[in-house]
Amino acid sequence: MSGSTRLAGAVLGALALTGGLAACGGGSLEERGGGSGGPSGSAAGGTVVVGSAGFTESQVLAELYAGVLTDAGYRASIRTVENRELYEPALEKGEIDVVPEYAATLAEFLNAKANGPKAPEEKPVASADVAATVAALEKLAAPRGLKVLPAGGAVDQNAFAVTGEFAARHQLKTLSDLGRSKVKVKIAAGDECAVRPFCAPGLKSVYGIDVAGVDPKGVGTPQAKQAVKDGVDQLVLTTTTDATLDAFGLVLLKDDKKLQNADNVLPVVNARDAGSPEIAAALGKITKTLTTADLVELNRKVDAERAKPADVAKAYLEEKGLIGG
Repeated sequence: MSGSTRLAGAVLGALALTGGLAACGGGSLEERGGGSGGPSGSAAGGTVVVGSAGFTESQVLAELYAGVLTDAGYRASIRTVENRELYEPALEKGEIDVVPEYAATLAEFLNAKANGPKAPEEKPVASADVAATVAALEKLAAPRGLKVLPAGGAVDQNAFAVTGEFAARHQLKTLSDLGRSKVKVKIAAGDECAVRPFCAPGLKSVYGIDVAGVDPKGVGTPQAKQAVKDGVDQLVLTTTTDATLDAFGLVLLKDDKKLQNADNVLPVVNARDAGSPEIAAALGKITKTLTTADLVELNRKVDAERAKPADVAKAYLEEKGLIGG
């Protein structure tokens, strides 16, 4: 996710992203040119505004959503919004109709909005159980006029990586393996890693990993990965869809005891304007097809090969037979 990695259970925060919410007109799809079919936005030919948070993965997902919606007969456009604090209220108002989201992160964001800023820490609703997390998200989203569509198998959540050489030397494939190895590790991460339950404290309590300290080089930053490559640190906090691990000779260790929350990718729509079965069916094509490995490759093509998100998305949709059929 480049430099905008989300911490599981945390808000996207103020990202240094370009763009902002453009005036989209609000109102239902019909009011914006959609024909008959009632306020659910069921009529093909209506307009659908897809929100993007501006970082690579969100841009690609937005293009995928727009692609299948266009193929289904809608006039789909994309609006780039700086962060969740801006695009979530815009989704509630109907200024945008659908956004690609992450189950656990959005659940805790709405938990904080509904129950106060300390709720995600004191009374979290997200967990490693995707079904339970989505159910909690649905309960928080519905009163806000939002409809949560089914989650897929693609997951972008916190993950830990070591060098391939380090993994081979200590026979590591999982975080449990690292705990059993009794090797001391210093973690390249954000400074909050020292106190966040999904990071150093969780690695110690859940896996028995001997954490010697945290090197505050950021989450998944090039500097953090370089520090592990150089042997200054041994473990880096990144995400499961990090597309640049290979460039640093790094490999992910499996979170086999499910320390991390279920940040499965899923569409969230404005229920009034885009809650129709037709829209759900179109978006469901992506949800059912997309894998975590697919996301890694799509991110890589944009970040490493400098391909345009729209081109990458179109090629993927054609390859998978999701459009034009």
